[in-house]
Amino acid sequence: MDKTMLNALIAIGILFGAILFPGCSSTVNRSKANSVNFEQINITIPEITETATFYKYESQDKTVSFFAVKSFGGKIKVAFNACDVCYPEKKGYRQEGNYMVCNYCGLKFSINEIGTENKVGGGCWPSYLPFQVRGNNIVIEKSALEDGKWRF
Repeated sequence: MDKTMLNALIAIGILFGAILFPGCSSTVNRSKANSVNFEQINITIPEITETATFYKYESQDKTVSFFAVKSFGGKIKVAFNACDVCYPEKKGYRQEGNYMVCNYCGLKFSINEIGTENKVGGGCWPSYLPFQVRGNNIVIEKSALEDGKWRF
C-alpha cells in the first residue's frame, strides 16, 4: 500500500471516529443540524420560521426543552417549553397559528409577545430563555439552559 492510500485511510478513520464518538456529555436534539460547542448552542437564523421548532438539550441529569419561532413581525422568539406554574405537569406548549398554547391549562400567548423576561415571576407564560443574535445565528448559552432546568 502506498503512502497516499495509507494517509487517506487514516483520515477516513479519524473522521469516522469523530462522528461515532463525539465525546461531549451534553447534546442538543433538533430536527435540523446546528453547530454545538461546549458553552453555547448556535441555531442558524434561516432555520427559524413562523412554525415553532422544538429543541431538547441533554443536561447531566435532565432533558431541557425549548423552542424558537419567528414572530409574524419577523422577530426571533426563544423560550423554554415550560412555564413557572404548569412545569410540574411537563406538558409544554404547542403552536396554534399566531399563538403558543399551554398543553396543560390551555392559556394562549401571542408569539409576538413571547421572549420577554417575566419580572414578577409566576403565571403561565413560556419561560424566558436569554439568547443573542450573532451574525446569522441565534446563540444560547448552555449556562442559561442549566439555570432553567429546574422546570424539567
